Amino acid sequence: MTKYLISFPGPAMNIPDQDWAAVGEASHAVIREAKAAGVYVFGGGINEDVAPQMVAADGTVTNETYPQTREFDGGFCVLELPSRDAAIQWAAKIAKACRCSQELREFGYDPES
Repeated sequence: MTKYLISFPGPAMNIPDQDWAAVGEASHAVIREAKAAGVYVFGGGINEDVAPQMVAADGTVTNETYPQTREFDGGFCVLELPSRDAAIQWAAKIAKACRCSQELREFGYDPES
């Protein structure tokens, strides 16, 4: 089976304050469904309160990031699924629960992972 990344950037969730509880429950329900189906690998949200750091091969740490990932935020989950069609179906469930479109990416196979 293949692992898929389903994600969205934080600004995509343009939710009225009064709807956050319902969106949270709906998204958690989809994750519970994925867990019950045995396809959930892991997921979560990027903690925007903690700045990213760059760690070099020699262990040097700097308070920066790659320019193209400067605004990497939002939420994600990784599911292990039998097909891209199945991944699209799960992404649609998550999009409905989160009330925003989801980006779908496929992890390449690595026999060592």
